[in-house]
Amino acid sequence: MSTSSFPRLRRFLAARLSPEGQTGLHLTVGVLLMVAAAWLFGDIAEDVVHNESITLLDVRLAHWFHVNATASMTRFMLLISNWHGMVGAPIMAALLALFFYRRRQHYWMMALFAVVPGGMLLNVLLKYVFHRARPSFDDPLLSLTTYSFPSGHTANAALLYGLVACWLWVHHRSIGARAACVAGACTMVALVGISRMYLGVHYLSDVLAAAAEGCAWLAVCITAISTLRRRRQGHSLNQPGRDT
Repeated sequence: MSTSSFPRLRRFLAARLSPEGQTGLHLTVGVLLMVAAAWLFGDIAEDVVHNESITLLDVRLAHWFHVNATASMTRFMLLISNWHGMVGAPIMAALLALFFYRRRQHYWMMALFAVVPGGMLLNVLLKYVFHRARPSFDDPLLSLTTYSFPSGHTANAALLYGLVACWLWVHHRSIGARAACVAGACTMVALVGISRMYLGVHYLSDVLAAAAEGCAWLAVCITAISTLRRRRQGHSLNQPGRDT
């Protein structure tokens, strides 16, 4: 490599790590998160397809939850699960859309419309790709006939709470507040995933893969919308007669 290449490399890296610009730090972080989440999903999916050790853990954990179920815990887990299903998730998405609309945050509304419906469709497609059967018990707490991998409820939670965490991250500058946002979102996603395992309708690998799937799709949507916003702002500033 010639010495003239190093300045170009430094400029390229500086541009990719810059908080400003259409293809700056936001794009770099978004691509890295997307690749990492997609790799994790692929690794889990490969283990499931080839019946690796995680599938043994799946069965043992499913059996443990089933044996240790109690009436009060079952009611609580049903509440958590139902609220993040086909009725609760759209309600939360609609309330979030109303919140963004009232604050005139149109790009966040665009992100919401891309994240939630697109993520739900992706999850359905993946279920039919892998067509994994759900856990089976003689006396199930909950019975479903659809496919198991990956968990739709967990993916919905990852998409919704992940989007909320992204919005809070942008609107809070302190490290403590941002850490709390991420921790809160992770806690809610974990709670939803545990509820699905407890009720005996998903394995651990279903839940982990769904969380990775949701993070990957969220990274794609947020990065794309952010890049679109920056590009439009850049074009607007470059219009003749506008102040720069």
